[in-house]
Amino acid sequence: MSTFMFKYKNTEFTPVSNIFIDKFMSKARGEYIKVYLLGLRYCLSGELGANSFSLANTLNLLESDIMNAWNYWNEEGVIKITEIDSLGNYSIDFLDLNSSLEEPKEEINLLSELKNSSIKDMMEDIEKLLARPLSSKEITLYLSWQKDFSFSPELILLLIQYSASKGKTDYRYMERIAISWHDAKIKNIDEAQTFIKGREDKWLNMKKVLKYLGIQNMEVMKPQEQMIEKWLDIYNFPLEMIYKACDICFERINKCDFKYIDGILNSWFRNNIQTLRDVETKSKAKPKSGFNKNNNYNNYNNNTNSSSNTFTNRKQSSYNIDEIERKLLGWDNND
Repeated sequence: MSTFMFKYKNTEFTPVSNIFIDKFMSKARGEYIKVYLLGLRYCLSGELGANSFSLANTLNLLESDIMNAWNYWNEEGVIKITEIDSLGNYSIDFLDLNSSLEEPKEEINLLSELKNSSIKDMMEDIEKLLARPLSSKEITLYLSWQKDFSFSPELILLLIQYSASKGKTDYRYMERIAISWHDAKIKNIDEAQTFIKGREDKWLNMKKVLKYLGIQNMEVMKPQEQMIEKWLDIYNFPLEMIYKACDICFERINKCDFKYIDGILNSWFRNNIQTLRDVETKSKAKPKSGFNKNNNYNNYNNNTNSSSNTFTNRKQSSYNIDEIERKLLGWDNND
């Protein structure tokens, strides 16, 4: 369960920015809007914070929906979420949305650039991919990739095609991809396709892990996503090792717990346990303590048999059961 600390001053009403309504609300999922509005109401009414359980209970949502909503609004630039500690506690800062309307200074002469046939063709192809006309801000952004990142028109089209295939057509999302490609020093189509394949392979393996855990909604919380990335990319565990850790978690606590699974895999990584055979070997080598089922069972049987033998060795004939029963019932006086 996470706790979210709100940063804002107290007020008796909850003003919702028209910018939020006009620009952000229409494309957001309903549960995300509910989380934003309730969080805004809490922080403006002087609430210091609220945990994910209380938010989810108030809105009839899952706790995972709460974290997914905050991550979504953080990526949209509506709030700023900051991790306070390693216990799942965060600070939520509601940002001034007026800054989102500020247009960047256009250092590029659009009319001059669009006279270039290759650039004009690229923009027309982008409009076909996005199925809508481009704004001047978008055109300026795409041209800046050519100037600042040295991206070719073909590379820009591949980037936008890749984004559109994932259902992401917002220029902010595509800008983040462009920055990640630039940071990865991608300069041509082949390098971009290799990068995309690596990312898709990672997401495919992540989905396999989530499916194995019985999680159908692939929109996991950021901390959980980071854990799985660590298991796959940093620890380089094969899927069978992660599945084994999941099995152990279910066997011991009968539920899916990311932190418990993470603890198992952290221990394996520290002890250089990299294969299922290593796990089996380590398990056999672990000293047994506490209740030994077989030995205690045998001791119990031996003690029981001993007691039984002692009882049966007594002289049973010295007792007349019928006579005792008759005396207890008072029938012996009527003889």
